[in-house]
Amino acid sequence: MRRAIRASTPLLLIMLTACSWLGNAGREATQVAKESPGPTAGTVGGLWMLQQLGYLKPEYLAGGLIAYSIYDPFAPTWEIRVTELDTGYCRIDLNMKRLATGGDGEARQTFLRTARSLVEKGGYVGFDELRYEEGIDSTRPFAHRVASGEIRLVKSRQFPGL
Repeated sequence: MRRAIRASTPLLLIMLTACSWLGNAGREATQVAKESPGPTAGTVGGLWMLQQLGYLKPEYLAGGLIAYSIYDPFAPTWEIRVTELDTGYCRIDLNMKRLATGGDGEARQTFLRTARSLVEKGGYVGFDELRYEEGIDSTRPFAHRVASGEIRLVKSRQFPGL
């Protein structure tokens, strides 16, 4: 098994480098010249280091895939649910993902950004914040941050038809 991994590693490195090069083929030469070869070099160096340390064994790869599926670094930090309570009234619920590195102070910003997007989408001029609260939901196995609030969407008082 170890020989198969060692034999396939150079092929994998060549494929990664070729994919990176082909991805840049359609761009203008000036833009390609400005780009850094960092991602390709980092991938090649990382794979070489993992091979040298012996971490390309199936048990390590399976553990890494399991950890990746649990943590999911590309998932959004906050799950946002908007519920329309009445005409012009909305409730915004935010749930932070259970395993997150950072983002602890983002609840208020995310709440306000969501409220602003509701204002823009609905054609309103602003919003009034009626209620806002933050907390920690202590569920097992991991606790996570939650935030909730209600807003009133405001139409223009000067131009009620808008």
